[in-house]
Amino acid sequence: MKWAEISIQTTHEATEAIADIFHELGSSGVVIEDPELVNSYRRSGTWDYCDIPEEVNVEIVTVKAYLPVDEQLEDKLRIFEERVNELVNHNLDKGKGHIEYQEINEEDWASSWKDFFHPIKVGEKVVIKPSWEDYEPVGDDVVIELDPGMAFGTGTHHTTAMCIRCLEEVVKADSIVFDIGTGSGVLAVASAKLGASHVQAVDLDPVAVRVAKENTRINHVDHLVQVATGDLLTAINGKADVIIANIIADVIIKLVEDIPERLNDDGVLIASGIIVERLSDVTAAILANHLVIDKVMEEGGWVAILVRKGGA
Repeated sequence: MKWAEISIQTTHEATEAIADIFHELGSSGVVIEDPELVNSYRRSGTWDYCDIPEEVNVEIVTVKAYLPVDEQLEDKLRIFEERVNELVNHNLDKGKGHIEYQEINEEDWASSWKDFFHPIKVGEKVVIKPSWEDYEPVGDDVVIELDPGMAFGTGTHHTTAMCIRCLEEVVKADSIVFDIGTGSGVLAVASAKLGASHVQAVDLDPVAVRVAKENTRINHVDHLVQVATGDLLTAINGKADVIIANIIADVIIKLVEDIPERLNDDGVLIASGIIVERLSDVTAAILANHLVIDKVMEEGGWVAILVRKGGA
């Protein structure tokens, strides 16, 4: 099968809005090439070797998405360009706004980025290790072996790394966890390896569901993690101690309406995938639904919020 890789050069502030446009056009996720993120990892010393040069211009972010090459593609490309040009009406700077398009084979897409994915410690304990590389655990390392394939989520982006650090803090031995929009399943696997007794993970994209199931298997937690196709919480029954939503601001705002009824007493929501400019919108929705903001974290222009049910 052939796919259209659509990429645009934009600004940090317009990144989430462009991701929303791609989502509305049918893409199950986006790839964000953020030079600030690359530079921060280069300087952190967590990569043993990296041949990616230091980025000088950190203001240009490249956002990529993939759409099937079919009879609807031409109309989708036209709509995408129109919607990007309308961002100025919402006081968002699209930046260069340079759009590129190329056709790629599924096999190329699934493997072309592997040269840039190496073992990295993203929390106090959790280490993300590509399935094709070796890593010797040190101390109390919790190693997650990951092959994202065509799903989204290597665990190294700010949004996912902040979620993992929150999971290290809140997951207990008997925790029940819901992972909404699981992607590659990295957060579901992390929850299980950190001690959760049961994890339910959902994603709208059947490719992500397949990849997440495989990643639970190679990490030997498939007996703890149930992965299914579903839209937010509608595909999950019961209540959780921890709900993870590493998605986008608008979806989180919609989701929080259901959170109070789906969390156990003293349960927590980890909300991430939020750009700094949308923090006030998300926090307003959280407070309107009588939830308590416990912690706000910000890295590289992205925000994660730890939210608790109950409390003062």
